[in-house]
Amino acid sequence: MKIVSIILILVSAFLSMKHGWDSFQTASPEQAKMMSDLGISKTVVPFVGAVSILIGFLLLFPQTFFISNLLNALVIVTIMALALQAGNVRMALIEIPFLALPLVLIWLKYPFKF
Repeated sequence: MKIVSIILILVSAFLSMKHGWDSFQTASPEQAKMMSDLGISKTVVPFVGAVSILIGFLLLFPQTFFISNLLNALVIVTIMALALQAGNVRMALIEIPFLALPLVLIWLKYPFKF
């Protein structure tokens, strides 16, 4: 169980940091359209990216493990809600496995906690 938990923590931290880093890069036309469909302006994207990087970093420490998973789930639920509001059910459904990841990590608990 600890090995699975460690792998999932690393995957989740990597995905958070990668998505955060990607938000600081020039968006492709498809990404820009997706953000505008969700109602996210260009000025908000770097803030979301910074929060995503922070969540990925905080995930690695036992003191902030729970809150970082909670924030990660909250961000994903927000994206799902914005997608549903925009009428994009497919995008909301695609986010379900990413929502399951922080919830499973909360259930598994931090593997190195003594």
